[in-house]
Amino acid sequence: MTEAGVRVLGICGSPRLESTDYAVHEALTYAQEHHGAAVEYFSARRKVVKFCRHCDYCIRKQQGCVQKDDLVELYPKMQWANAWILGSPCYQGQITAQLKAILDRCRALVAQNPKVFQNKVGAGIAVGGDRAGGQEHVLHSMIDFYLINEMIPVGGGSFGANLGATLWSKDQGAEGAKADKEGLASIRRVVDRMVGVVRLLNV
Repeated sequence: MTEAGVRVLGICGSPRLESTDYAVHEALTYAQEHHGAAVEYFSARRKVVKFCRHCDYCIRKQQGCVQKDDLVELYPKMQWANAWILGSPCYQGQITAQLKAILDRCRALVAQNPKVFQNKVGAGIAVGGDRAGGQEHVLHSMIDFYLINEMIPVGGGSFGANLGATLWSKDQGAEGAKADKEGLASIRRVVDRMVGVVRLLNV
């Protein structure tokens, strides 16, 4: 993992390699090819990510999480990146349980260093099988996480990407996401804004 410039971590919260996986990879590829960003990727698919038990081991010991699962791979990437892209399909109008578990378990890093995520820039991608399948609720959950952890949430501006990127897959997986031209344009707008804020913060 390189250290200079814009460093983007993409986290796909889907248990499948379908539309959300495609969308997060599109965002990372665009960031890399158009902005020269260094990128890393983490998928929740087939990962063992246990739920936070609120045991307070991380608070008492300040040595990370007591649970040694696949988040051991993700934690260094979270610290390395100065920008995050969270991606989730809409499950009952909300983020997936997998992504929620990942975000809850960030408490272990914050317990070690309360400013560990401070001023990192955060963006979101929400994918729905329906046109209005809960995408904005998903993005709000991501924005709430960013705010709580002193990160800087960004959208893509008015007229198409207000709170973040949204795609309509029509329940056709990656092919459905590829066909959503407006959704793909919203990803590019969000990435442009995200990179711009990272550079502004690092002037």
